[in-house]
Amino acid sequence: MHDIAAFRALHEARFEAEPAIFSAPGRVNLIGEHTDYAEGFVMPAAINFATLAGISPRADGKIALFSENYGQVLYFDAADLPAKATQHWTDYPLGVISILAGEGHTIPGFSLSLWGDVPLGSGLSSSAAVEVATGLAVTSLIGVDYPRPVLARLCQRAENEFVGANCGIMDQFISANGAKDHALLLDCRDLSYKLAPIPEHVELVIANTMVKHSVAGSGYTSRRADVEAACAVIASHRPEVKFLRDATLDDLKKWGGEMTPTALKRARHVITENTRTVAAAKALIDGELHELGRLMAEAHESYSKDFEASCEEADTMVALAQNLPGLIGARLTGGGFGGCTINLVEHQQANAFVQALGELYKSKTGIAPQIHICHASGGAHRIE
Repeated sequence: MHDIAAFRALHEARFEAEPAIFSAPGRVNLIGEHTDYAEGFVMPAAINFATLAGISPRADGKIALFSENYGQVLYFDAADLPAKATQHWTDYPLGVISILAGEGHTIPGFSLSLWGDVPLGSGLSSSAAVEVATGLAVTSLIGVDYPRPVLARLCQRAENEFVGANCGIMDQFISANGAKDHALLLDCRDLSYKLAPIPEHVELVIANTMVKHSVAGSGYTSRRADVEAACAVIASHRPEVKFLRDATLDDLKKWGGEMTPTALKRARHVITENTRTVAAAKALIDGELHELGRLMAEAHESYSKDFEASCEEADTMVALAQNLPGLIGARLTGGGFGGCTINLVEHQQANAFVQALGELYKSKTGIAPQIHICHASGGAHRIE
């Protein structure tokens, strides 16, 4: 985890100014994959991996963006920001700045330092953490205080409209609105949510397969297109169905023959995943952990077979966890095509679980995974 004093000193040494410092967490999604852009339900938790943003004003009209992770600093004219992404790490903070400028805010010169420990390409939303940390830092500098759901939506627009990743609202929302020791059941239609407490005896064990993915890549984009194509078929019969949130398995029985076989499978995943996610939140709230574990296993099977967004390594990681002592539930989390699995594990057996899973996975795949015991954390905030 970050050394705040070291980060402050790093910014001061580079820019000769004392920064205001903000933190925005990454997230792990307990259940509910590829349902957010179907206006469905998701149940993520913010985690104690985060991006720090340090900001201080400049007098020269320049925006300096420094990443400790990449060891780079780049300068931009605040009055003439880039109009489009360049496939560079600066796209994420620049996207947020661009959206804020588009909202009518005058963007002054400033220096922004970023330092994150959310593993890149792991499905834990390192990009959302950068966006929300940047958004909180820049709005603080210009004296604007957006409600957190609104800030999350602005950061989502940065990723959609500037970066070019067609993501839903979940990642930015949980980074901005997470609650310590709780998961969050989010209705992606109206952004209403309820908190589900994670028992003290349950640990979040995040296992990185070390297989990288990109949400902006073709796999994510093609699956979203399949989901929307399936919805269009149902909507041709039921015009009130704007998103698969409103569709049912009965709709698939009636009109699935008009879809491609691939679109039918994608739609089946989204429709059943919505039901599972609401049920999983109830199970967590009611303390029915066995039921939660069953739903997580069912969700992974659907994600792997119907949505085809898993991979051999992730399926292996989930399978290896099943017979280890202390496991409550395991599944692939995040946008898919690699990244991390989320394992809910009994506290007393968590350390042994981590060691055993790591050894088994390396023996099976030849890959040494990174496995972390994490905790549900609060959302983005200023560090005083």
